[in-house]
Amino acid sequence: MTLDLLRFMTAGSVDDGKSTLIGRLLYDSEQVLEDQLAHVAEVSHRRGDAEIDLALLTDGLRAEREQGITIDVAYRYFKTPARRFIIADCPGHQQYTRNMVTGASTADLAVVLLDARKGVLEQSKRHAFISALLRIPHLVVAINKMDLVDYDQERFQEIVEDFAPFVEKLGISDWLNIPISALRGDNVVHGSANMPWYGGPTLLSHLEEVEVAYDHPDNVPARFPVQWVIRVGGSSGEYRGYAGQLASGALHAGEEVVVLPAGHRTRISAIDTYDGGLEEAVAPLSLTLRLEDELDVARGEVICTTAEPPFVARDFEADVCWFVPEPLRAGARYAIKHTTRSATAIVGDLVNRVDVRTLEREPAPARLELNDIGRIALRTSVPLAFDTYARNRRTGSFILIDEATNATVGAGMITAAS
Repeated sequence: MTLDLLRFMTAGSVDDGKSTLIGRLLYDSEQVLEDQLAHVAEVSHRRGDAEIDLALLTDGLRAEREQGITIDVAYRYFKTPARRFIIADCPGHQQYTRNMVTGASTADLAVVLLDARKGVLEQSKRHAFISALLRIPHLVVAINKMDLVDYDQERFQEIVEDFAPFVEKLGISDWLNIPISALRGDNVVHGSANMPWYGGPTLLSHLEEVEVAYDHPDNVPARFPVQWVIRVGGSSGEYRGYAGQLASGALHAGEEVVVLPAGHRTRISAIDTYDGGLEEAVAPLSLTLRLEDELDVARGEVICTTAEPPFVARDFEADVCWFVPEPLRAGARYAIKHTTRSATAIVGDLVNRVDVRTLEREPAPARLELNDIGRIALRTSVPLAFDTYARNRRTGSFILIDEATNATVGAGMITAAS
């Protein structure tokens, strides 16, 4: 089934124009309220800008406006007659790569901006690589600030040819190059009279037409991480249910299921929701399951169908994006958050580290530094029920947390059970 809601993110290096692009999308598609526009105009005038700075529509933090950069991920919703959209405006500075990973984690399409004057930068490659690592299926390479290179077709083609070999190595099957000027509005919502040599779609028309679909529930095994156990007594008997969000697939009343990691089998006696009972539930519905047998089921356990169960193990390998200046080393201990399960994880071998400029993997590095991406081995204090990230984004991902500071230090994508 094709989505009528498209989640997409903007990424790229600092000052490539991501916030201005989103501001232009909202403004030219008539999604900005008059009072919002008046406020942005007033702030722009106070700062001495000759024109309205559309980037202020997304750079909402005071620190962002003062510095002229994006720090946090800014989410914006808008719609056209063709589709609804949720935009994640991600920061470009290396210091905030962790926030870019957050914005990319739920995206169906990535827009990576390049400055037509600067061309392909290391951070451009890093963001494209992270998009591919997170298995975002669609990529738009938006070559911005074409107005500053006199809308030169040769400059556009030069950048395309420079970036194309790198994108091809990423394995992204669907990608498109669009020359734009976010400041002037060329090829964002409306076509550009300044670039008659470009015959492709505008950015908005491509976003409206790109085919993005969820996997059909029948093709993906059901995974239901238990978030909360509900027990209610009363004259009519005790109610015991297991609440959470169905991460993938579909569940049916009366269906045989297994509770992992314990491995107990039972059947679903009822599926309850806020709107009443269901015979079938499809991801990503939030619901409460009641089971035929009285089992000891706790938060963090996974209820799934008996066909194609996930891995249940304490040892696995994963690709990790490292977020903090303190390096990751073998033997380090962190808290791990996987679906609704919290545990402790010990880092084993550091298998390799990726050079984001060449995509080559350096074997057995001594550590992972800030913004490094590499493959590591982990052992957890309790067994986890997981899939590989390639199979299931929800049950194949996790975060690592510093137990002393409670700061998120890394995000991981499981590649294999060890």
